Amino acid sequence: MRALRYYAPKDLRLDTDVPEPECQPHEIKVRPAYIGICGTDLHEYQHAQNLIPLPGKPHPLTGGTPPVVIGHEFSGVVVEVGSGVTKYGNGEGGIKAGDRVAVQPTLYCRECVPCKQGHTNCCTRNGFLGLSGRGGGLADYVCADADAVFKLPDSVPLEVGALVEPLTVAWHAISISNIKPGDKVLVLGTGPIGLAVIQCLPSFGAGTIIAAEMAGERQVFAKKYGATHLVDPSKEDVVARCHEIGEGYGVEVAFDCAGVEKSLDAATRAVRAKGTVVNLAIWHGKVGFDPNSLVFHEKNYKGSLCFLPSDFGKVVEAIDKGTIKPQGMITRKIALDRVVEDGFEALIHEKDKHVKIMIDMGIEQK
Repeated sequence: MRALRYYAPKDLRLDTDVPEPECQPHEIKVRPAYIGICGTDLHEYQHAQNLIPLPGKPHPLTGGTPPVVIGHEFSGVVVEVGSGVTKYGNGEGGIKAGDRVAVQPTLYCRECVPCKQGHTNCCTRNGFLGLSGRGGGLADYVCADADAVFKLPDSVPLEVGALVEPLTVAWHAISISNIKPGDKVLVLGTGPIGLAVIQCLPSFGAGTIIAAEMAGERQVFAKKYGATHLVDPSKEDVVARCHEIGEGYGVEVAFDCAGVEKSLDAATRAVRAKGTVVNLAIWHGKVGFDPNSLVFHEKNYKGSLCFLPSDFGKVVEAIDKGTIKPQGMITRKIALDRVVEDGFEALIHEKDKHVKIMIDMGIEQK
């Protein structure tokens, strides 16, 4: 089968002789339809970040080593259901070949203390389909554990199904933020995850949504998806603006989706007493940080990693109900044989023009 595999930074290859995976009794075999390029994919493409296992260092859960099939934000069509499957991600029985699905890509051991406590996103050996081995979305076929496969309602197109994963990252972060209806919120950085946060916030009752972003095109997207206020950090003082909007006290919650030192500093100073900063960004090195910005006024700082399976189902439901309408996040569709040129390189050199570049596997035209 065809599969786009990662060998090393800047070395992605479309191989055509990769063995087709066999569906195990507990798995569902899927033919991917649409796959989104994630910021994590982009970082690994530019510089190895250790989310994809290094040569000679197998992933602790999958045993995978390069080359690995990439693509972890994907939707597809069921082609086979394992003999032992009795339920799947958002239902019991009834899933069959031909059903349209989105796949929840996190892998976890189910044996460590975090897993047994229900915190599967914090598994001590966690990994991802499309990063850690065991296949990925950028292939003609992939097998996933049945409880990771979520049937899409008729109202949700397959291309939108591939947006469920990044939206769920945002949904989970909001769900652990202690947000209350009417709260004022700051979102720092409006790339795909920041925009996903903005879209999901109304489902939790957020009142005021302040987006901090320098790029003009992304400011337009932020406003389109629900930001009530825009702040350009290159022209305005983000903290002062948040205190002004927050009646002198600041915002109740801030989501750092930018992952730079200035955003961390602004987030911790923009929230009011007892407020919460949630970090969604993946950092690429240590930064300076003043703990007193949290200690004074007893502010909270939380890390948010991926999501739980239950979050995935809630996002599918929200899209079905129309409370989240993410179709416009797709700014380009490309073919599998043009992923490097029209996908990864475009996101590096034209990042402000794109939110989500989607790879179309062409199965809907067949």
